[in-house]
Amino acid sequence: MPAFGSFQFLPQMMPFWYFMSFIIGCCIGSFLNVCIYRIPAGKSLSMPPSHCPKCRHRIRWYENIPLLSWLVLRGQCSSCKCRIPARYFLVELLTGLLFFVLFFKVTLDRQPTGILLVYYGMTMLIVTTAFIDYEHRIIPNKTTYPAMLLGLVAALLFPQIWHTTSHFKAFLLSLASLIGCTVFMAAFAITGKMIFKRDALGWGDVKYIAAVGACLGPLGAFFTLLFGSLTGTLAGVGIMLRKRTSLKTAIPFGPFLAAGTYLWMVFGERLTSFYLSFFPQ
Repeated sequence: MPAFGSFQFLPQMMPFWYFMSFIIGCCIGSFLNVCIYRIPAGKSLSMPPSHCPKCRHRIRWYENIPLLSWLVLRGQCSSCKCRIPARYFLVELLTGLLFFVLFFKVTLDRQPTGILLVYYGMTMLIVTTAFIDYEHRIIPNKTTYPAMLLGLVAALLFPQIWHTTSHFKAFLLSLASLIGCTVFMAAFAITGKMIFKRDALGWGDVKYIAAVGACLGPLGAFFTLLFGSLTGTLAGVGIMLRKRTSLKTAIPFGPFLAAGTYLWMVFGERLTSFYLSFFPQ
């Protein structure tokens, strides 16, 4: 019988739970679309209710069903036929798939219940980070600060995430990782600016890595930074060669960091075991 933390799932019920994880992810993705649109604009996430930005038509509940509504409406406002960007459909589908994979991974590896909540919270962070930074070249505090808080609270409630039974010790480990990552990344950003005479790393990136540290630990933060740096550099060189731009051309770092974070959530334990295999005890 598959186990999930303190819960036991009947084998014949697993397809249902996998499907539900996808549906929940799609619904969360619908909310993330609101965040991606409103946070950079400085707008409230709750008021006014969802509406067409052109004709102000209030979106009815049946026009806001994840995935289906965009397909039925053919990517258009039902009132003025204004185009609804495909990004709305993509974010819902992507979040659903990311939630599904993480649920499958946690149940397969029999990880603690609390880790799934952290993973889902981090998935919300990486999706909003990737799309907001891609479109606006910023990583807002409204996305990173809640993730930091999530890591600290989750450590208090689910100390098993940090491989201990002490709630206080887990909290201290999360806090130490948060502070350590913040100090390291801040020093990295300041040193980079002194050397290159320009911002080598945005403060949004610094806070993002700090949030990853609070939730996933220093190894997760290090892998995120390493993966993001390598892939971001390769992408930058590719863009430079293709468009003949200079190295000073800014590219969004957030999507590469987000990809690194997700890869760590899925493969972190295996990557760690693979690395340690080179150092037999």
